[in-house]
Amino acid sequence: MHSAEPDLRKRIAAIGRKNIGQPYVLNLLGEYPYELHDNLPMFSLQASDCVVFAEHTYAMALSQSWEEFFWMLQRIRYKDGVIGVATRNHYTEVDWNINNAWLVSDVSALLAGTDAPAYEMKIDRAAFLKMRHNTASSIPVQLSQEAYVAKDKVAKVAAQLQDGDLVNVISTRGGKFWASHVGIIVVDANGQRNFLNSAEPQVREESFEAFFARTAAREERNGKNGMKLAGFKFLRLNDHIVVPPAAPQPRPGPPLVALPKATASASATASINAPAGSAIR
Repeated sequence: MHSAEPDLRKRIAAIGRKNIGQPYVLNLLGEYPYELHDNLPMFSLQASDCVVFAEHTYAMALSQSWEEFFWMLQRIRYKDGVIGVATRNHYTEVDWNINNAWLVSDVSALLAGTDAPAYEMKIDRAAFLKMRHNTASSIPVQLSQEAYVAKDKVAKVAAQLQDGDLVNVISTRGGKFWASHVGIIVVDANGQRNFLNSAEPQVREESFEAFFARTAAREERNGKNGMKLAGFKFLRLNDHIVVPPAAPQPRPGPPLVALPKATASASATASINAPAGSAIR
């Protein structure tokens, strides 16, 4: 792919389109075997959800081998590339977008102009991790204000979007706003900006008009108390990408077992000579 398409933006679009038709599966991945709170694998190419699809596409486009792809995927998916449920980029606006600022930059306020709408978020990661993953942490509560482009303004700014830009779909319900879905911008042969995304039942490329129609049909089915489409955050793929190194982290190993004295001595030597950031367990 690097030889066939040296332009990163076009390579992202080409790789993403190769996965059109891939089945959509929610809650697809976990941290096994780095952490044992579930047995979900760290990657699977058989299916995707919206975030997994975007992560796979970016990681493949930035990599030139399967080994590099696996490393890049974790660098994108986790804060500083450190694998763990507490370091996973759970919240799109304040985790994924911020921790991947080396890859994409939020241009929503710039596109929306001086009257850009915004919403406030209160993020309690400690409560979320305890409730969802039964994991204790002392992460403080965070407050954030997020600008977005209202849905009726998208047609005016669409021409400024480029292949490989990230899309956050902003939804609202009961006065709260959040990024409910993500995807990638791709430009078709006619210059139209389309939305490439993984959603039930499979990955598809669609115009924003088609996405609006599909969303409106869902909102009608869900009634007045269902979530509503408010708009979009757009993040520009950076022109000059320098992938930062991942922070050191322990690596999974075999379970601890009783060893003969000679073997135990050799194991102790191996522990002394182990590379920085590794752990013999």
